[in-house]
Amino acid sequence: MKGRIFKNKEGNRRRGVQLIPNILTTGNLFSGLAAVVLVFHDRLETAAIAILIAMVFDVLDGTSARLTNSTSEFGVEYDSLSDLVSFGLAPGFLIYAWVLESPGMLGAAIMFAYVACGALRLARFNVMAGSGESRFFTGLPIPAAAGFIATFYIFNAHIGHLPESVLPSVVIALSLLMGFLMVSTVKYRSVKQLKFAGQNHFMHLVWAVLILVSVMAYPQLMLFVICLVYVSSGLLEKGWSAVTVSTTRETQVRVPVSPDSKD
Repeated sequence: MKGRIFKNKEGNRRRGVQLIPNILTTGNLFSGLAAVVLVFHDRLETAAIAILIAMVFDVLDGTSARLTNSTSEFGVEYDSLSDLVSFGLAPGFLIYAWVLESPGMLGAAIMFAYVACGALRLARFNVMAGSGESRFFTGLPIPAAAGFIATFYIFNAHIGHLPESVLPSVVIALSLLMGFLMVSTVKYRSVKQLKFAGQNHFMHLVWAVLILVSVMAYPQLMLFVICLVYVSSGLLEKGWSAVTVSTTRETQVRVPVSPDSKD
């Protein structure tokens, strides 16, 4: 009897632990659907904030799954479906209602291109999960793309104030760029795998506090800057890697010729 009771308690504990990440994923899905509803009610800034809240839930559900060692195939698929709503459909509706509605079918095509690239990105991630290098993502993660669009909307509403004649072209270009980066082979570092080398952890803490204070003081600016830096990081690293490889090959090809070897 004691063994049976212990087994039942252990089973309930394990089911409870696995439920935590899925509850957080549900929060992600709820925030994404709330963003879509808010877009329909023409509350675009609140919709952008809901997308950012969905990103918080997305980070928490992955972190809790790793900490509790409760990662499951069901959780991975549920997370991907939620991400498609929160970081695919919601930003797509946001940019469409923001500036793409007036061009007609062109706006719908741009929105479809972004959502389709997000779906392809998630499908490729699920297929490659466990087979690639965990320190890097292949292509821009879809939450980062959605975060860039959401923070850009907030930044423009409070600080940028781009002219109405220029804004549609800028948003279309950025939307296509985000879609391209998601399905590209550009490597992006996984934040959860970052490990700070050396023993100077105090300075890392200081920088973290400074960034947090900056976000609290200027959220409309700093959130956009953080997303912009991450989106640009993959392109900058790829460019630097290409330059380094090219320089290395040129150095290897050049063979010094001694004067004695001439006829």
